[in-house]
Amino acid sequence: MRKHYLNMFFSMVLVLGAFSLPAAAAQEVTSPPAVTQEVLVDEVEIKDPWMGFNRSMYKFNDGLDKAIIAPAARGYRAVVPKPIRQGVSNFFENLADIITAINNLLQGKPKEALSDTARVLVNTTLGVGGLFDIASRMNLEKHHEDFGQTLAVWGVKNGPYIVLPIFGPSTLRDTTGTIVDVTLHPLSGVEETEIVYSTVGLYVVDERAELLEASDIIEQAALDPYVFQRDAYYQSRQHAIKDGDSKHFSDF
Repeated sequence: MRKHYLNMFFSMVLVLGAFSLPAAAAQEVTSPPAVTQEVLVDEVEIKDPWMGFNRSMYKFNDGLDKAIIAPAARGYRAVVPKPIRQGVSNFFENLADIITAINNLLQGKPKEALSDTARVLVNTTLGVGGLFDIASRMNLEKHHEDFGQTLAVWGVKNGPYIVLPIFGPSTLRDTTGTIVDVTLHPLSGVEETEIVYSTVGLYVVDERAELLEASDIIEQAALDPYVFQRDAYYQSRQHAIKDGDSKHFSDF
């Protein structure tokens, strides 16, 4: 069963990657020499020893996004009414609450885990399979936790920064966390590959539609979008791991 989960994880990457081949062929990617860079952002050391590879992956992902994902997201937003898009987002957020509940429990936060579990029960039943976020109206707080954060709580260090194909910015620790989270995801138990791929595709397009304006601002404002994305990723992860409290986890 575990082998099935991991096969599903990598098959999702390969299928999505196959669609990106035209985009990759359309642009010539020249990798700068591999330069080891270590910088400090908000007192967090960023280790980027694979910068040449990472910049190439960034260009690959950016090309894929501009050629396929962003246009699909714009079409999705133009055609699908906002209430339906909100229902789709709520559905995926409800599934994510399951992962959050498990990780809150692993992090030693039973109160938050209980709240997350209650959210799933309420939204799955009263919220018609998660299409409506009834739990938030009942003041059940929404949390965002993943296994990468759990590893950080357990004392595992970041490791080098890496840009993954399709998945984007990460670290060695967070890459391990992603594999575990995908394994735990309810979608991992679905045997029908057509359902898995179509659901993952819908999730990617729905998430991208929410970030269209933000990505446009980055392209216009950032002198080096690669560095901007990398530093923003570290800042975001630090905030998430500390649960918004800078007093926690002094050594990120």
